[in-house]
Amino acid sequence: MSGTPLTPAAFDQLFLEAHTHNAWQDKPVSDELLHSLYETLRMAPTSMNCSPARIVFVKSRAAKEKLNPALMEGNRAKTMAAPVTAIIGYDTRFYEQLPKLFPPIPTARGMFESNAALSDITAFRNGTLQGAYLILAARALGLDCGPMSGFDNAAVDQLFFAGTNVKSNFLCNLGYGDAKGVYPRSPRLEFAEACSIA
Repeated sequence: MSGTPLTPAAFDQLFLEAHTHNAWQDKPVSDELLHSLYETLRMAPTSMNCSPARIVFVKSRAAKEKLNPALMEGNRAKTMAAPVTAIIGYDTRFYEQLPKLFPPIPTARGMFESNAALSDITAFRNGTLQGAYLILAARALGLDCGPMSGFDNAAVDQLFFAGTNVKSNFLCNLGYGDAKGVYPRSPRLEFAEACSIA
């Protein structure tokens, strides 16, 4: 499959015509689709296949009510209306899974276990990368996305990750967007403003 560009329609769905959604249709997202979403995003690369992302799909009314107080006021209504809110977290002790995930280097776990700074930045970087994969996979599966900051990380960690080594990174509302809630496309930086070729 490598070397074959996607169709223009696929580029539109993933990037060019896709928007952040702030309003949602009253249309549920099935558990089966959430399983497909994870099965898709997990195949994308992370360094040493470390796969530190840990995701809570907040779907039930009770779980939404639990999340609500940790949100900034401007994010509450749209999050409560979204069929699903994914809490994208990362496991700071991801390296405990490395013997399973990265067998080519049996000593990989010790490299991270003995170096907290390396472990923390690796978990955060690759967990963020997996969060971006989640957005692309969701769009590829026909879902709309509303990624956001604007919440109390410590509160979310206490509410959803207490007693674990997982920390929250960002949130992403998922569902079928209502176009009435889409803002006009904001400007992007031009190549020369953001890039150089060395």
